[in-house]
Amino acid sequence: MSRLLALLLCAAPWLAFADAIDVTLANTQVMKGTGWPQVKVSIVEPIAGFKLNLTRSDGKRFEWKGGGRPGVTRTIELDQPVGKFTWKGELTVNFPNASTGSMPLEFETQVAAPLHITVDKDKDVDLEKRSITFKLTNPAGKAELKVLMDTGDFAFDGEVPFSGEAPGTPLTVTWPERAGKPLKLSLKAYDTLGVFIGVEFFPWSFEIPHDDVTFDTGKWDIRADQQQRLDEAASKALEAIGKFGKYADVTLFVAGHTDTVGPTSSNRTLSLNRARAIASYFRKRGVRIPIRYEGFGEEALAVATDDETAEERNRRAQYIIAIDPPRMSNARFAPAWQKL
Repeated sequence: MSRLLALLLCAAPWLAFADAIDVTLANTQVMKGTGWPQVKVSIVEPIAGFKLNLTRSDGKRFEWKGGGRPGVTRTIELDQPVGKFTWKGELTVNFPNASTGSMPLEFETQVAAPLHITVDKDKDVDLEKRSITFKLTNPAGKAELKVLMDTGDFAFDGEVPFSGEAPGTPLTVTWPERAGKPLKLSLKAYDTLGVFIGVEFFPWSFEIPHDDVTFDTGKWDIRADQQQRLDEAASKALEAIGKFGKYADVTLFVAGHTDTVGPTSSNRTLSLNRARAIASYFRKRGVRIPIRYEGFGEEALAVATDDETAEERNRRAQYIIAIDPPRMSNARFAPAWQKL
């Protein structure tokens, strides 16, 4: 329930008018499809009837007539398009003794449309250019952007104004260069009526440097002579988790790869089993954050080769600490990271 922005009573009958009628506003700010702004006329004392004349700020005029016994409230819905409008007019009341009284009215109402945002984290978030590009379904008002770096500092935490750009217009916000890598991007976009929508992105990832484990042909058991390599990698993972995990909830992603020797499907299965074995080893060595693994086989090569080519650089694993699943370059399918 809202009060009228202005209620000016005519001098002569104002006491009788004030005793007889109570006028209030409701739903002065509504979302399209959820109702309309309303003028509520509550009858307190006996009246012969009332008439409400209003002109909307776009020039359209409206008139309503009503009445009723004391205790009755008449609700008048104000039909209006999306936007903010000023209404001006007059409420006239006829009393049983044939006298009249009037009340000038002036107030604002707003009908807003739901706001939707279109932004592709893979295409529209450009870390090299330090920018996010997006589109809105309503005229653009402003954006609020926060860019948290993996150093714990904000590269940007502020407001970017727009000028009412039409729905569907590409809008870009940028941030200045700062030490570290962007860990979390928080974007809140507003239309010209103040309706807003927020999205968050976690583009950050950290790949743990390591020496790759050697497996027996067609096997995925961790050999005793390879455990030191995994111990060293686990130690680096724990160090990185302690450094970056205080800023966000991170996950360790283990990706297994093979060269092109052998059938594609067999290589995919082999790399998946090896990735799971490595992930399990990390868990036993004290890595307590969530761990996920996937096998890419020969379908995300580090070095492009012909089929049936033994290439040591393609027989590898990746240990990546990230918040969202990391982007895997050269992968020929969308990974389905499995939970350990």
